Amino acid sequence: MDFDLVVRGGEILDGTGAKAYRADLGVCDGMIVAIGEIPAKGKREIDAKGCVVAPGFIDIHTHYDAQVFWDRMLSISPWHGVTTVLIGNCGFGVAPTRPEHRDLILRTLENVEGMSLDCLREGLGEQWPFVAFGEYLDAIESRGTAIHVGTLVGHTPVRTFVMGEAAVEREATPEEVAEMRALVEAALDAGALGFATSRAPTHIGYGGNPVPSRISSTAEVRALAGALRGRPQALLQVTIGADLWIDKLAEIQREIERPVTWTALLGGMLGPTGHRKVLKDCAALQAEGVRVYPQVSGRPLMLEFQFSSPFPMAMLPAMKPVFAADDAGRRQLYADPAFRVQLRHEVDTTFGLFSFRQMWVSHAPGHADLVERKVPELAVEQGRHAVDIVLDLALATNLEARFRMAVLNTDEDIVAELLRDPSTVLGLSDAGAHASQLCDAGASTYLLGHWVREKGVLTLEEAVRRLTSEPAALLGLMDRGRLAPGMFADLVVFDPATVACGPLRRVADLPGGADRLVADALGVRAVVVEGVPVRLDGRDAVDPAGPLPGRLLRAVRAA
Repeated sequence: MDFDLVVRGGEILDGTGAKAYRADLGVCDGMIVAIGEIPAKGKREIDAKGCVVAPGFIDIHTHYDAQVFWDRMLSISPWHGVTTVLIGNCGFGVAPTRPEHRDLILRTLENVEGMSLDCLREGLGEQWPFVAFGEYLDAIESRGTAIHVGTLVGHTPVRTFVMGEAAVEREATPEEVAEMRALVEAALDAGALGFATSRAPTHIGYGGNPVPSRISSTAEVRALAGALRGRPQALLQVTIGADLWIDKLAEIQREIERPVTWTALLGGMLGPTGHRKVLKDCAALQAEGVRVYPQVSGRPLMLEFQFSSPFPMAMLPAMKPVFAADDAGRRQLYADPAFRVQLRHEVDTTFGLFSFRQMWVSHAPGHADLVERKVPELAVEQGRHAVDIVLDLALATNLEARFRMAVLNTDEDIVAELLRDPSTVLGLSDAGAHASQLCDAGASTYLLGHWVREKGVLTLEEAVRRLTSEPAALLGLMDRGRLAPGMFADLVVFDPATVACGPLRRVADLPGGADRLVADALGVRAVVVEGVPVRLDGRDAVDPAGPLPGRLLRAVRAA
């Protein structure tokens, strides 16, 4: 047999959790056709000696919905072994969108996903190549991508399409809900892998308003989620809120009979032990056949932000006028003594997230002596409140100063419990979102380096299973996520002794020169998509402007 690719001499981890074994792997026409001793030469070969050969990693929680139109490589996910991403999470996205609503959608993404508005406008251009969701999928497919892309249809663009600006003002009428349901049905028919929504109080859109999905009734959510029933490959993703918690998600799952995954169960969000009851409740539901899965992450939720876009503080009432103002208005508010009084009070009395106890100055033009200083220490030294410290520094630098805040998932004992628990799934890399504030696209290599090799919390076999066959099963991708003849040849070759996520660095490579945080992958020898190497030894192995092997993963249609 002639092989297009032979990956030779590696330790095969097939993604099922089974022990590794040494073998060659042969690929023809994008499919795995042989695993074992392969004496024949391949047209192309990868030396995997000393490395693990695993299925390509599948990331179920990303936000490349806009970036896919200016970055066909979907960087930086493939750097870290990811060969499949799911976009449209949290109910956000750019389709379906009427031309007259495009600015509303982009301004929502600007606030809730921490994206530069100028970057979004330049990246998508004046003439978007789609209105309907099906046209959006066609546009992605025609452009091509380095890795595979699956999509969820989002509640926020669907609601905006039907209601316009009223989407952030009131509940929908029965007629409007019916129109939204038809849009969701059409998106699923076109190939969307599911539907997503958000109730998170941190999700603030344009003008300081809640994102449209947060204004909807739970009856509306149930009506739209009902479109998933009877579809063999459909997922409901929910970013939770007080009125859409595990009990409601279980009710919806029983109605639609499709898996539900929710974002996110993070260490510290329910105090030091509250996560244990959630895990117990989810395990009990799953034992009854109720498929409700919390997403967990091995990365500390560390946000770096400027007061020109203070996303981490979005849910504080004092900050509402900030999100409705332009930069000049924000500077005026930050200097206002009355505003500071209210903000100091809220910071002092709000649970954990905004205590400023874990906040550092990460960048301060003209104030190098303050960089990497902890804000509470500065407050003690200067005898002033932490709020005054950060606002004065923000104003002194024309809002260019950056602050790094540890929000959640910082207690490693709790995170270890979440990662080990079989009722959870890995999620919340947020790759493509909050580009200037965080970069967790390297969650996979961080898991393998920190939690497997350094901490021993997961075995290598279990970690690879959780990165591959488990998310594949959740998404109904039965021909991916495992290494076996007849499966698609999505592969990652890595050195288990050195694999890791490198340190963050800031680059200015987005449209319009906007910056973002990236992190290099260490110890990743090769990333292969349907038999085509897209990364080799830390470098792109395909021309970003040429033919690319990734594909749009469309849902199979109901019989």
